[in-house]
Amino acid sequence: MQGEVKQNQTMPELHIDYLVVGHITADITQEGIRLGGTAAFSGLTAKELGMKPGLITSYSPNLDISPIKSLWIQNKSSQHTTTFENKSDGINRQQHLYAIAEPITKDDLPSLNSPPKIVHLGPVANEVDQNILDCFPDSLKCLTPQGWMRTINAEHQVLRCTWEGYAETIQNADVTVISHEDVQMNEVTIAKMADIASVLVVTENKRGARVYWHNDARFFKAPEVKYADDTGAGDIFAGAFFYRYYFTKDPWEAGRFAVKLASRSVTRSYLESIPTTEEISKAKIELISH
Repeated sequence: MQGEVKQNQTMPELHIDYLVVGHITADITQEGIRLGGTAAFSGLTAKELGMKPGLITSYSPNLDISPIKSLWIQNKSSQHTTTFENKSDGINRQQHLYAIAEPITKDDLPSLNSPPKIVHLGPVANEVDQNILDCFPDSLKCLTPQGWMRTINAEHQVLRCTWEGYAETIQNADVTVISHEDVQMNEVTIAKMADIASVLVVTENKRGARVYWHNDARFFKAPEVKYADDTGAGDIFAGAFFYRYYFTKDPWEAGRFAVKLASRSVTRSYLESIPTTEEISKAKIELISH
């Protein structure tokens, strides 16, 4: 089922394994509008990993969502779709944000038949209520909080800002994945987050990712690949990490697995970068030096 759904409506036999909350986006590119956002990338990744994903999101009825029509979607109808323009060379990214859809709150949650295995809050433009985590005590509670660390200036350029009250939300989560750019590469902030997080992951673009767990940290180096586009790579990483961590309870293995899949994803563009069945099978057995 997809598209418009009445708020808090119980779906007969609706079982969601991987619930992601956040805006689907319309991304302005040279080829035209492309569908993006954490919800789209992580949701499709979860589906390829064999899970049953569901999205709680908000977008305009004019948005073409055909690339993700295989996912269950609850849309909070909005006059606008969250609209970004991204420019990246694989190391640095410039973003502009031109429109934001409706915010997502606890009142927008559907009544599911059973708790999801994984709940993923994936804000992209400060649109997700952080207290939604409290509604899923029996799920693996996961965060990609980049959208809570963004603001825009008068020219619509996306800037980094301080995530107010981050400690309580991180402490309430089982896994938090950030990029070093989210915190402006501030090692003091990363250390503070690592001290309070059950598991903290810091991605570092083409270098790889750090995983902090039980007062220990390990770095997982990314293999060299032919770069095409890194849009969505962090969301693919997160979806892969949450999946692997849920089933193995091993953050080191989850880090290895997610780095492998995210590295392959940058060899393709946008939703074509979602991991393939072959890539997933290989990633489950191949080793990455770390």
